[in-house]
Amino acid sequence: MKKIFWIVLIVLVVGGGVFAFTAYKQIFGAGIDLHGEEEWVLYLDNDATYEDFLDSLKTHNVLKYESTFLRLANYKDLNENMKPGRYVIVNGMSNNTLVNMMRSGNQSPVKITFNNIRTKEDFVEVVAPKMAFDAEELLAALNDDSIAAGYQLTTENIMVLFIPNTYEVYWNLTPKGFIDRMHEEYLKFWNEDRTSKAEAIGYSPVEISILASVVGAETNKVDEMPKIAGVYINRLHKGWKMEACPTVIYAMGDFTITRLLNRHLEYESDYNTYIHPGLPPGPINLPSPDCIDAVLNYEHHDYMFFSAKEDFSGYHNFARTNAEHEANARKYQAAYREWKRNQQD
Repeated sequence: MKKIFWIVLIVLVVGGGVFAFTAYKQIFGAGIDLHGEEEWVLYLDNDATYEDFLDSLKTHNVLKYESTFLRLANYKDLNENMKPGRYVIVNGMSNNTLVNMMRSGNQSPVKITFNNIRTKEDFVEVVAPKMAFDAEELLAALNDDSIAAGYQLTTENIMVLFIPNTYEVYWNLTPKGFIDRMHEEYLKFWNEDRTSKAEAIGYSPVEISILASVVGAETNKVDEMPKIAGVYINRLHKGWKMEACPTVIYAMGDFTITRLLNRHLEYESDYNTYIHPGLPPGPINLPSPDCIDAVLNYEHHDYMFFSAKEDFSGYHNFARTNAEHEANARKYQAAYREWKRNQQD
C-alpha cells in the first residue's frame, strides 16, 4: 500500500510538472507563428471591438496555442481593456507579450514625411494615406474656424503649424488629434531663441512663417535665402508692397505659370502682394526650417529689388534702386531671348 502511495505521488508530481512546464511554454514561449514572415501589422480602428481583434487573429491563423491565448486574455480582462491602434506583431512573440501589448496600447507609430507642399489639398493627400482618417476629414478639420481658433490661428494661416520634416504619429489619431500632435512639434520648433529673433524683427512666429514661405518660393538656394529675406523685410518696414510673384501664382492657383504678365498682376486676391500691402493672410507653401531660419537670420543690407541672374544659375542680382533693378532685368531678358534662339536653331 505504501509503495502504491509513492508511485501515485510521483506520477502526480511529474504530471503536474509537465503540465506547469507546458502552460509556461504556451504563455511565455513563442506563441505567434507568422508562417515565414518576420512581422505582421494589425490595424484596429477606433470602433474596433474585442471580437474584431480575435477575428483578425483567427483569419490570419497566427495563434499556435489558441485556447491558451483565450484563457490568458480572459484572465487579464483584455476584452474590457483592449486599445485600438496599429500594432506590429513579431514572429515568435509570446501570448503574454501580445496580451500585454494590446492592454497597454503599446502600438507602433507610423512615420509621416512632408515637404514641398503648396496647398491644404496637397497636404491632406500626403498625410491621409498613412492614417486611419481620410483626406476629406483632415481637410474639413483644417477648414474649421473653431479648431483654428483653438491654436489662436485662422483657417488661412493654420498651415504654419506643419513644419516640413519626418514625424512619428499614432495611426488611429483623429484629424484633431493629428493637428494637436503637430502643434506640439510646432511649439518645440519655436523655442525661445527663435521666438526672440522674431520679436526683434517685429513679427510673430506666424508672420515669420508666412514670409518664409514667400522666400522659399523665390529660391531654392539656401545660402541666398537670408539676402532675399532682407529685401522683403526692407520693403515691409518701409511700407512698400512686397510685389512677390509667387504670391500671384498661388492666388491664381495655376502653378504651371512660368512668366507673369500684367493681367496676372491685376488678379484680385488677398494673396496678391502686387495689389495688397503687407504679408499675405497665410503661407503660400510649407516653408522648410531653412527658410524660416533664413528669415530669422536675414541679411541686413539696403537692397530693395532682386531679379534672376542672366547666367540661369538660379541666383539673383540685387538692386537698391528701380533703375538698377530694370537694368538687371534687361540683362536677364536678353540672355533669355538668346537662349530661346539657340533652342530653335
